[in-house]
Amino acid sequence: MEFEFGTLILSGLIILSIGLLRISTKFGVPSLLLFLVIGMAAGSDGPGGIDFDNPVLARQVGSIALAYILFSGGLETEWPKIKPVLWKGIILGNLGVLITGVVMGLFSVYVLGFSPIIGFLLGAVVSSTDAAAVFNVLRTRNTGMKKGLTSLLELESGSNDPLAVLLTVSILSLLGPNPPQIGELAFHIFLQFSIGTMAGGIFGYAIYKGLNRIKLEYEGLYPVLISASVLFVYSATELVRGNPFLAVYIAGLVLGNQSFVHKRSNLRFLDGIAWLMQIIMFLTLGLLVYPSRIPPLFGTGILFSLFLVFIARPIAVFVSLFRSGYNVREKLLVSWIGLRGAAPIILATFPFAQGITGSDKIFHLVFFTVLVSLLLQGTSVPQVVRWLGLDAPLEQRASYPFEFENREQSDSNLLEFIVPYGSDSAGKFVYSLNFPENSLITLIYRGDKHIVPTGKTTLEEGDVLLILTPKGSEDKIRDILSKIESAI
Repeated sequence: MEFEFGTLILSGLIILSIGLLRISTKFGVPSLLLFLVIGMAAGSDGPGGIDFDNPVLARQVGSIALAYILFSGGLETEWPKIKPVLWKGIILGNLGVLITGVVMGLFSVYVLGFSPIIGFLLGAVVSSTDAAAVFNVLRTRNTGMKKGLTSLLELESGSNDPLAVLLTVSILSLLGPNPPQIGELAFHIFLQFSIGTMAGGIFGYAIYKGLNRIKLEYEGLYPVLISASVLFVYSATELVRGNPFLAVYIAGLVLGNQSFVHKRSNLRFLDGIAWLMQIIMFLTLGLLVYPSRIPPLFGTGILFSLFLVFIARPIAVFVSLFRSGYNVREKLLVSWIGLRGAAPIILATFPFAQGITGSDKIFHLVFFTVLVSLLLQGTSVPQVVRWLGLDAPLEQRASYPFEFENREQSDSNLLEFIVPYGSDSAGKFVYSLNFPENSLITLIYRGDKHIVPTGKTTLEEGDVLLILTPKGSEDKIRDILSKIESAI
């Protein structure tokens, strides 16, 4: 009966979380905050009274969940959109973590009175923006931003967790019986990044090739294969001393920008898995919290949180994006959307595993900081975007009445292109685009309507075009479309 009761409670909490999503969306509350609150209410200090005090299990659940979230985020990240901001995102995602960790560490030591090791441990734990929080807020708040800022923020949040994990583990190693030398730590960090990057690229390409070459009898086995591959990439990279979070993100990025069988149905399935993992992760972390232990930390928590939001994060952004071409308003927006979420809470469970003195205080202080970040920053993203004058029409995510499989043995590919707002192509007839021979716009997705075009169909801003073209003509199609896009 104990197993059945536990299953009933878990499934009930997940159903409740999903049921309340509409309410959180209606009132502009980040869904991740909702999941945390439900977990807290169900925990030891809440009306649910579930006694969950296993930080090691919470860390393991959180790490696996974060792997799926990062993989899903990589899958949905389009290379043409992140290519222009690639180096800016990498610099922001890594130099930003270092600067945030150092600034928060100094503040914790010299203002809040923590010891140097604990102070810089706190800085490392909260140094990264959270992929789950950023992906969730940007994709559920229907907020469009100018100048590729969405791509920059998603790339940053997807790539900065690995360094935060390395910094946290490295600082914790200094508290062990045989603390490593600085040179050893630097080499360890370099090795983890190098192996993680290579493993992600190799595994991502291997998954892509395998999906297209293995002929599975049942379509439903393809998402199962991809899901198992995520765990394989994570654990294999961990075993060879690479960074598993970086590896799964890069593997998702590589796979998502290739054509593979049943791609759309697989992406929908994996998006559902990512949502399930977000719910389970935040519920688990919420259960681990004792709300009664937060009030004594309220003063310290407010100072710590506000300094992170208003001082440390802007310093990290302005230094990292120095001479990047972004103006002050754009840097302010990037600073504001540096949300903290599950990643810092998961990292805050690491000291528990080592039995560090004061680890309970660290965990609850970090949890309070995440609550402040989600409440303050997460709820105000659309308003801040509009206030800074950086809002842009949101690109539609098209849904189609059919699915085309881009198989390797096929002689055709299906391309998708969104007519940019302000583009010269708006108002033009389809026949005037001068596409290569045998290339055809098969469908136009406009608003919530599907239009089968003729040569005299007029294009409109925001139209999503599905273009069937022979293999080998893709580059020419992209050249034509990019010329149209550059005419904004």
